Amino acid sequence: MKDFKFQAKAAHPLEWLFEPLECQSTYIRRKMFGCEAAYLNGRLMLILAAGEEPWNGVLIATSREFHAELQSQWACLLSHPVLGKWLYLSQNDPEFESTAVAVVASVVRGDGRIGVEPKPRKKRKRV
Repeated sequence: MKDFKFQAKAAHPLEWLFEPLECQSTYIRRKMFGCEAAYLNGRLMLILAAGEEPWNGVLIATSREFHAELQSQWACLLSHPVLGKWLYLSQNDPEFESTAVAVVASVVRGDGRIGVEPKPRKKRKRV
């Protein structure tokens, strides 16, 4: 019989940002685009990315109508260069930690500007 080696799954370096969400009864965490996504009340809220720019920080799922208001509250939020419908907070920003914590706290408080309804998944055809 061969010896099996189990490796612990590497934790996402930003998963600490999801900790305040975990106590919410509707919290769901899923993989998305090779990132980690957080849902509350069935709405996509935040995406944690730990790759190369512009996939190195937090994406805030929101509607374009709220961009200016959220950016005036947190000046370091930028429109994501690939997914322009969402806002982006880079880990390289000097205000990353304090802004990320504030955004997560706003999500926990139920800030209606943050979060989008996910599109229904298409059913796969069986072969």
